[in-house]
Amino acid sequence: MMTREQAQEIWDYIKPIKVAMVTSHDHGQLRARPMRHEQEDFDGVLWFFTSKASDKVAELAEDARVCATYADTSSGTYVSLSGAVRFTDDSALIDKFWNAEAAAWFPDGKDDPNVALMGIYVEQAEVWDSKSNAMVKLYEIAKANLTGKTPDMHDNRKYG
Repeated sequence: MMTREQAQEIWDYIKPIKVAMVTSHDHGQLRARPMRHEQEDFDGVLWFFTSKASDKVAELAEDARVCATYADTSSGTYVSLSGAVRFTDDSALIDKFWNAEAAAWFPDGKDDPNVALMGIYVEQAEVWDSKSNAMVKLYEIAKANLTGKTPDMHDNRKYG
């Protein structure tokens, strides 16, 4: 279980990225889908709107384990979050997270009987954060090619 400070650190990385590739098991195959998180803070659960009629709901009923990955190549930030999914149609949560983008997917509104939230209850996280600008990266690559040693261009941390 991650601490509040760890959750905040992870949130600082993923909040501006917004869209994760969520990978699940689909009858023995791995399948990834882009999904946009909905909340304004992170306490260990990521929330995504989904339709109860979607294939992913049936797939995740068989195996609820997922991995959500976020990438910002411009800053060199990469985050992997693993956990288990639970679905809810709790109207208070739907009201809390409802927004214009969700409304675009559900033209009948938040009272549409297919509206649900998918919560990923994060059990493990890993962050790769590039600490170098372009010149430092070029230097590290050149040094690695000359010395045969691996370049040191990022910080890697694991949580959970």
